[in-house]
Amino acid sequence: MLVDLGPWLARLAPRSADAVALVIGAASALAFAPFGLSPLAIVLPAVLYLLWLEGTPARAAWRGFLYGVGLFGVGTSWVYVSLHDYGNMPLPLAALVVALFTTALAAFPALAGWLQGYYPGKRGALLHWVVVTPALWVLCEWLRGWVLTGFPWLHLGYSQLPGPLAGFAPWLGVYGVSWAVAVSAGLLAYIVGAPRRRWHYAASAIVALWAIAWLGGSLEWTRPTGAPLRVALVQGDVPITRKWRAEYRSAILNHYLELSAKAGDAKLIIWPEAAMPTYLDEIDPSYLARLRQRARANGSDFLIGVVERDRPRRAFYNSVVSIGATPGIYRKQHLVPLGEFLPLKSILGWLLDYLDIPMSDFSRGAADQPPLYAAGQRIAMTVCYEDAFGEEVIRQLPAATLLVNVSEDAWFGDSLASHQRLQMARMRARETGRPLLRVGNTGPSAIIGPRGEVRALSPQFQPFVLTGEIQPMRGVTPYVRLGNAGAVSLTLLGLVLAWVYAKAWRRRLSA
Repeated sequence: MLVDLGPWLARLAPRSADAVALVIGAASALAFAPFGLSPLAIVLPAVLYLLWLEGTPARAAWRGFLYGVGLFGVGTSWVYVSLHDYGNMPLPLAALVVALFTTALAAFPALAGWLQGYYPGKRGALLHWVVVTPALWVLCEWLRGWVLTGFPWLHLGYSQLPGPLAGFAPWLGVYGVSWAVAVSAGLLAYIVGAPRRRWHYAASAIVALWAIAWLGGSLEWTRPTGAPLRVALVQGDVPITRKWRAEYRSAILNHYLELSAKAGDAKLIIWPEAAMPTYLDEIDPSYLARLRQRARANGSDFLIGVVERDRPRRAFYNSVVSIGATPGIYRKQHLVPLGEFLPLKSILGWLLDYLDIPMSDFSRGAADQPPLYAAGQRIAMTVCYEDAFGEEVIRQLPAATLLVNVSEDAWFGDSLASHQRLQMARMRARETGRPLLRVGNTGPSAIIGPRGEVRALSPQFQPFVLTGEIQPMRGVTPYVRLGNAGAVSLTLLGLVLAWVYAKAWRRRLSA
């Protein structure tokens, strides 16, 4: 049946093939959390590759765009929840913003389709499937990860946790895993589209690629340092509709104190992003004194999300403070457009006033902040979706022995976002070979091992204290040394070699 797919797609009318591109894009969202149908991340792009063979580069771009509309329309549907349900944006305006957002994201697979159509060499040849198209796909994912501050969601590589292809993560990061997925899709497309007598070459290449990933992933780049550490992740489940109202402030602060009393013998106690529902300088000094006293009595440290302000500079920071033996502050440096800062504020400032989103005009923290020191460990700290950017996480390595992310997931409601973010956090642990503690206000909060495995997980939408033990790690993976430069260089090298080979082959044919 699969082998018959290529000729069937070739016989489709152009508009029918366009519709297939849209449908398989929407279905591709099922490859990611919480659905976890990871084989779809290989099979469905393979179908798109086959659709790209028919027609002009412009038609390939259009089908790539439709694929992207389907993928991001379904996979990032939670953006509407954040804007409309919790951001006070009227339905028509929220729908328009989501449509524009989806269109912008869909431009990247459209670009990949257009470029592969113009690339020299025979379309449908093994070189095209295995080198050119996967390289262009990954480069377009990488571009999406930093253009206009970046949105690195739904990269193919995330779908492969905890499968064999994730073995590339400590070497080349999530883009390296995406490359392996895209190559697998290319080989599958070649099997479907190539003459029957040649399919076994591609099948052998798939087996070899997966074996290399499995063997490479079995290497240990990091090792334990010090004794295991008891931790407690305090999930408050405070409704976002109450969080910033003054009449609930005392109750929320006491709520976190009561939950923290359940931390037992934990040496590191972590509260979510902006857990304290006011500015740090407005917190009653006696409340902070109680926290310090509890930390001293138990020999523990707190990491607490809080909004910090610098009145003379009129600056506000989304911060994490360490309360205990060694006080410290981390200030979030990668802010969320519209949610935490407004691009082109001089022009669009009216929009911020209209939406009236609490705490939505922050300043950036410094990009070179050192790890926080708490519970005897150096901690690579991230706030909210900062942990979606692997190259930013590794700035604090190799000094840090564990990773911590705090988040306010109430903005997403009961949508796909929190599950996708957990999947990305797992990839950061796999890339760095370090445990990661993820603490969300509404959950799921998680204790993640250094191979990206979830060791403990909280239920969503209820107050919960997740306790457990982690082993701090030290050492350097190749990804920590190279960052995204490794995967990007690999793809660029492949494109250059493919270009040189195609040009040489044309000269030989014309001689």
